[in-house]
Amino acid sequence: MGRDRKNERRTEHFTQLIRSMMETPAWRGLSPTAQALYPWIRLEWRGPKANNNGSISLSTRQAADRMGVGINTAARAFHDLQAKGFLVLTRAARLGIQGQATAPEYELTEIALPHAQVNTGRRLYLQWQPTAEFPVHKSPANNPTGKRAKQNPVIRLVTGRHQNGDEITDPLHQNSEGASSKR
Repeated sequence: MGRDRKNERRTEHFTQLIRSMMETPAWRGLSPTAQALYPWIRLEWRGPKANNNGSISLSTRQAADRMGVGINTAARAFHDLQAKGFLVLTRAARLGIQGQATAPEYELTEIALPHAQVNTGRRLYLQWQPTAEFPVHKSPANNPTGKRAKQNPVIRLVTGRHQNGDEITDPLHQNSEGASSKR
């Protein structure tokens, strides 16, 4: 039986952070959570041979789980990376017909896109100014216009008793003699 040279070439998956990027004002302006999130997004990149930049997918829940923070904290880190020019949203998160959700897809501006003519990325973070941040694309509300709301909404009935059986003693539910009305 021969050696399996394919397995010998496999190494640990790692990423590198470039010092010149980390010394930019945009990197220093990032929150610590956003700085911790960036390597996790960078690990989703498959490398120069199988370049998937522009379709790098990492959901907010996955990022929160990997960093050990809450979902809202992870979402703020994604927004911070977009505002400083490290990430660009290429495809928003969506919910399919069958209810199957897909995570948003991002472009790392540090890395060149798969079919780009130049060998370097757009590096938008170099153009970042504290007074003018890049646009942040947030997820839209699930039902922003209210269409297709519940057909039969629950109506709260006003009764003389609480759900636990106690009588209500507020003046709105008393008759003219001051006693609680029984319904």
